[in-house]
Amino acid sequence: MTHNAADGLSRKSSKLKVIGIDPGLANTGYGVVQGVGSRIQDYTFGTIRTSKAEAVPNRLDRIFSELFSILENEAPDLMVIEDIFSLGRYPKSSISLGKVCGVILLAGSRCGVPTVELPAREFKRILTGNGGATKAQTEKAVRHLLKRQKAISPSHASDALGLALVGLLRGLGGTRP
Repeated sequence: MTHNAADGLSRKSSKLKVIGIDPGLANTGYGVVQGVGSRIQDYTFGTIRTSKAEAVPNRLDRIFSELFSILENEAPDLMVIEDIFSLGRYPKSSISLGKVCGVILLAGSRCGVPTVELPAREFKRILTGNGGATKAQTEKAVRHLLKRQKAISPSHASDALGLALVGLLRGLGGTRP
């Protein structure tokens, strides 16, 4: 889905296109924003879905292939990935998420896109003022920045847009090599 966003507050700098990635084995969200400083000119988002019925290597291949295609088509200046964390009670989930992040980082490298990893608490704090913000609070802040009325769904895509917005607003990126 591609959307034009109304102008926000202006900050002098060059136009930047940033893709945010919320990694997940079943659902990897992506969001692309383009603009100058806080003036958002365009955005798009979606989710790469895989089936639990597929073998893990096939699911990772699908995530890599679809993301590689998105990166080639969008040609972002920067990729911002939600940094993974380990939950002591669910070590297998952390290992799976690490594998997903590996193929995401590989796709970015193959496409020559500089990459930054941000912890969820940090990007939520930047967007909402609260590092422990709920998914609903984060989604509302993202919609506000994009001047969008309609909810952004699923939450993986909303989080990915939030990561991309932080990259754009903070000017985290340089230019492609």
